[in-house]
Amino acid sequence: MRVLHICRVYFPDGCGVAERAVHSIASQGRAHGTDSRVLTVSARGGSDEADLSGYRIKRYSAWRNGGSLSFVARFRREAAWADLLHFHFPWPCAQWAYLLGRVSAPAVATVHSGAGGGAGLARFGQDGFLGRMRRIIVTSPDYLEESAIPRGLHGKVEIVPVGVEDVPARDPEAVWRWRQRIGQRFFVFLGGLRDDKGAHHLLDALKGRDYPLAIAGDGPELPALEARAEAAGLRNVRFLGELGDDDKHDLLAAAYGFVQPPCRRDEACALAQVEASVHGVPMISCETGAGASDVNVHEKTGLVVPSREIEALGAAMDRFWLEPAQVRAWGDAARQRYVARFTDQAMVARHAACYRAILGRAA
Repeated sequence: MRVLHICRVYFPDGCGVAERAVHSIASQGRAHGTDSRVLTVSARGGSDEADLSGYRIKRYSAWRNGGSLSFVARFRREAAWADLLHFHFPWPCAQWAYLLGRVSAPAVATVHSGAGGGAGLARFGQDGFLGRMRRIIVTSPDYLEESAIPRGLHGKVEIVPVGVEDVPARDPEAVWRWRQRIGQRFFVFLGGLRDDKGAHHLLDALKGRDYPLAIAGDGPELPALEARAEAAGLRNVRFLGELGDDDKHDLLAAAYGFVQPPCRRDEACALAQVEASVHGVPMISCETGAGASDVNVHEKTGLVVPSREIEALGAAMDRFWLEPAQVRAWGDAARQRYVARFTDQAMVARHAACYRAILGRAA
């Protein structure tokens, strides 16, 4: 099966949920009979190269908003290689290239965010595009229910959770160093420091508590968050900046609890929570309708509180701190849920099964 993945951003321009999922599917798909290519654009210019794991990446030059005349002009030719097209949605340029190009190859779309938004021509184009898909893949049942994917298309929807690699901490000494630096018990926040990620709510919830907290990540809100922590007298908050993969996994392995309080429906998958569950770290998350509660199940792998409710978030942290035996049980359950539902091998196998079903090919 020849599958062409079509995504607006790809490594090294981005390293988010979609990019990581595409890489896993493309690099591991050969074991399931899938030959993959990635078609994307970049403001840095066009290129044609091979990933070290064996699949090709073709980039067309684009403006910063993802628009590319050369991509649209050559899309039909690129699509001719494939048995199946896999769009990673949303990306209006690819959507219109497909609709206008009259490409005959069957197609699927994974909705990573923003399905069905907009109005007028934009909404018409999105609904028309999704209507032509053989399958619409979403990463959680929560996101499907809260998304604006037209109800008439729900019969095409398949839920395939995003999976990540099972990466252990490097060694016990690395875990020990983090605990020496931050505390024997500490919470961790991991993610981009943007307003929608809710780190400011987390700092507000710590007022009068000041539990040890590591904030790993970078972004435009960093100076404001540092000032907020100082103004609140939070002496046990450590801003670690952007961490490499090894340090990130060591930090998660050392953590007592993971806290992610997003305040808007920003993504269709809570990837950082999946990474925490790899290490058996119990979680506190907020219900936003974007899939967080599919990863973190209330009272099973941690606690889920309403979005933007600062007191509820603080009370959840209090309960974590006062009930270590329960926290350990939640952590064990988080690890078990990862193994059962969120491994990269399971994600790749489910995509391959979807492709075979569409193309009418036996396993």
